[in-house]
Amino acid sequence: MSYEPDPRRWKALAVSLTAGFMGLLDVSIVNVALPSMQSGLHASSGGIRWVVSGYALAFGLVLVTGGRLGDAFGRRTMFLGALAAFVITSALAGAAPNETTLVIARLAQGVAAGMLTPQNTGLIQDLFRGAERGRAFGMFGAVVGISTAVGPILGGVILAVFGAQDGWRWVFYVNVPIGVLAFALALRLLPRSEKKQFRARSEIDFVGIVLLAVAVLGVLLPVIESDDGGPARLWWMFVVALVFGFAFVRWERSVVRRDRTPLLDTRLFTGTPGYAAGAVVGALYFCGFAGIWLVFAMFFQQGLGYTPLQSGLSVTPFALGSAVSAAVAGRLVPTFGRRLTVTGLAMVALGLLAVALLAELVPPSASGWAFALPLLFAGVGGGMVISPNTTLTLECVPVRMAGVAGGALQTGQRIGTAIGTAVLASVFGAVVGAGTDYPLALTVALCCAAGLTCGALALAIAELRARRHRAQTSEQEHEARRTETSAADVQRG
Repeated sequence: MSYEPDPRRWKALAVSLTAGFMGLLDVSIVNVALPSMQSGLHASSGGIRWVVSGYALAFGLVLVTGGRLGDAFGRRTMFLGALAAFVITSALAGAAPNETTLVIARLAQGVAAGMLTPQNTGLIQDLFRGAERGRAFGMFGAVVGISTAVGPILGGVILAVFGAQDGWRWVFYVNVPIGVLAFALALRLLPRSEKKQFRARSEIDFVGIVLLAVAVLGVLLPVIESDDGGPARLWWMFVVALVFGFAFVRWERSVVRRDRTPLLDTRLFTGTPGYAAGAVVGALYFCGFAGIWLVFAMFFQQGLGYTPLQSGLSVTPFALGSAVSAAVAGRLVPTFGRRLTVTGLAMVALGLLAVALLAELVPPSASGWAFALPLLFAGVGGGMVISPNTTLTLECVPVRMAGVAGGALQTGQRIGTAIGTAVLASVFGAVVGAGTDYPLALTVALCCAAGLTCGALALAIAELRARRHRAQTSEQEHEARRTETSAADVQRG
């Protein structure tokens, strides 16, 4: 069957990435507004912490389910429904009169964002082929990286414009006009898929949804509650996660044997070249990458007395470097492949180690300027990680499984984000608590982040070697078949 590209595919991608950017941005943008929320609503510290952690938890729980629903019933349908829900819940969060309403709205907003995000990778798989797919994933990778890095900056700007008292409400309200515009454009631009008859019993694996949700919850909840002694208090949930994760894998295999549609086909990890390794590389990278923003915020705001806006601007070089290199790297994937990821991870690790060293050598008053160049260097490397890794991880995934594969990939990144943020923040807090030495705390935390990044680097190098071995084996098999064909031709002649 010939492939006819959709003439509106790039416009459709721009709309879907705009919506995806909002969902990913809301993971980090709220951090700088927490003091404003707490004073404006007279909220407890525990409740206000759930404004952040509840969103992250709900987001991570439904990613795979959202991807599967998109695969089953069409990306356009799922995208429009999830985007509408995200806009409504954003408005509800902004208008929340009390702490309880705000937490409930954020949980619902997290579910909507988790349903929305996998549709981006699925749409890219549907709409693009060949080199264009690499470019599209490059843009998607830029969105993922920038949304994580730019959240504190935009949050600081919004608070500076609308004031500390009610500025936090506009952190949510800003999603409404953008989301409404994106919805209107998506109605016109997103391609319609073939209508499918709703068959919940055969299309949706409800048992798998429950098993996976409990397994992910068992990992995320203790980590998210780390500020309140979560790992020590909720250690038993890790055991629950292990048991339910094992049960989930067994159940999904049985679903496949019965010729039913699984939530997450485990053959993705065993029969799709490069998928398992790429997913782990992404999760490990986010362990080291996502947590540094909270550490930088604590260093600049608590240690140096910066405002939220000044703190956000201090890490802008990373965001700028990541934005530019992600767009470029996406186009270079067909030429350089996994070497891009390896190079990028090495650059991130070196950049973080350089900042860690400068934190000890440079006077604190000059930190913002001193960190700019190594953060730019690390950002360029970061842009070379996310988009190429996404492209290479999903390149062999069948289109019918694109949504669930993207959802599983994002789930690993969300778990990595939660673990990395908790670990790095705990390390930073422990060093500060021992001697109130903020530069040393930053150095130790960034060394930990660099160590996690090096773990991803080692795995990426192993995957690069495996790719070369597969390519060599394939070439040898092709040469052997060609030799056999030539010999057969000679005998017939």
